[in-house]
Amino acid sequence: QVQLVESGGGLVQAGGSLRLSCAVSGRTFSRFAMGWFRQAPGKEPEFVAAISRNGGSTYYTDSVKGRFTISRDNAKNTVWLQMNSLKPDDTAIYYCAADYLTWEVTTSPGGYEYWGQGTQVTVSS
Repeated sequence: QVQLVESGGGLVQAGGSLRLSCAVSGRTFSRFAMGWFRQAPGKEPEFVAAISRNGGSTYYTDSVKGRFTISRDNAKNTVWLQMNSLKPDDTAIYYCAADYLTWEVTTSPGGYEYWGQGTQVTVSS
């Protein structure tokens, strides 16, 4: 049984930083491409960032480029999302997601089979 457990969310002032973590268990972590998505109240889920199985390729939505960094450590079965220069528009529930046995990284939520429970990020102005 695959499990994804996020942590690291919280309340931060605009301009601040947070680091989200997602620990994966149940299958060999290096076989997953990983993604982060977010959903604000009343809005559709939005792609934030993704990383390939070996960490060699990363992808970001335009609104977070230069502020967010996705990374992973396959020995620790963990993926992180470092979020700097946070803005109130970044407020959302953040979810990590895993796509098993793929060499292609997708930005579509439908491409990911496994999801975490989400962690709330609130950025105050």
